[in-house]
Amino acid sequence: MPKNNVTDPMFPECPVRNVLTRIGDKWSILVLLTLDGNETPMRFKAIETNIPDISQKMLTKTLRDLEADGLVQRQAYAEVPPRVEYALTDRSRSLMPLIHNLVGWALENFSGIIKDRQTYLGK
Repeated sequence: MPKNNVTDPMFPECPVRNVLTRIGDKWSILVLLTLDGNETPMRFKAIETNIPDISQKMLTKTLRDLEADGLVQRQAYAEVPPRVEYALTDRSRSLMPLIHNLVGWALENFSGIIKDRQTYLGK
């Protein structure tokens, strides 16, 4: 099995589990939102600057995973120094309205969720 392949071992053919495993990680949605917020392709350093708490290693892995799933397009230019840019694909653009709805829901419900967590924990 390829190292980059993400599947649920119990249900490897389940599209929902397979896709959510990939985009539901800690960084993928933030990378997609960062790319979506730009009109033009972004260089690695610009993405890294917009997500200051992501390590270079994790950003590299996340971009590779998103590229493998056809959600991010990587364009390398034969220049000195080398230039690489990243952009959303049509597939990820079709996903972005759903992500924006999720972000809106999270912002709308965040304070209530925090209160419920505190109540649950007895604080």
